[in-house]
Amino acid sequence: MTTPDFRPTHVVPKDGLAAWETPDPSRPTVPLDALLPVQLVDRFGDWGRIVCANGWSAWVDGRLLIAVPQAPPAASSPLTRTADPRPLLARVEEALTNYRSAAEELAAGQLDGESFRDRTQGQRIGVVVDGESVWLYDGEHERWVYCDGTRLSTFAAEGDPASARPEPTGVAPEAQGQAKGVQESAAESREATRLVTYDGDDQGDG
Repeated sequence: MTTPDFRPTHVVPKDGLAAWETPDPSRPTVPLDALLPVQLVDRFGDWGRIVCANGWSAWVDGRLLIAVPQAPPAASSPLTRTADPRPLLARVEEALTNYRSAAEELAAGQLDGESFRDRTQGQRIGVVVDGESVWLYDGEHERWVYCDGTRLSTFAAEGDPASARPEPTGVAPEAQGQAKGVQESAAESREATRLVTYDGDDQGDG
């Protein structure tokens, strides 16, 4: 049974996640299923206390949880400036067309793997369509924007990576190793993302 006021803030990684009754490695409990929505309600160092939709609670290595994007700006909070979404939509469409062309040539044997990587290197495309709502990645300004069809608003922008935390003193060794691997992989592939407000200060021209 789902708790009425349950609002997930994170999901469990695709490989599942070990859990403990308390922030103590000597008190393990039932592990969490992969991609399970959870609500992070407390922190203790690198430990995090989560609550599931049915009200069950446990402690996990909070560094391994995957954050759920926050809701787009409410309609009752209009932007101070309006950005035309069409130029960004055109750039995203062009980038996707170029990637598809390279992928088709790779599938047809006209490109080898190295040439495909060279041709697509540096491309960053992101599109999420949900009815009238669209989330687009703006590579020029290194940000995600939300579009309702008529205007753009900054949803998330990339910033400097957070400094590495010390190894947790209360997390099991296998969890520490998994966390370190995830952090190193993320650091190599992309920078951290920070959420921003919708006051218009961080918006570009779309």
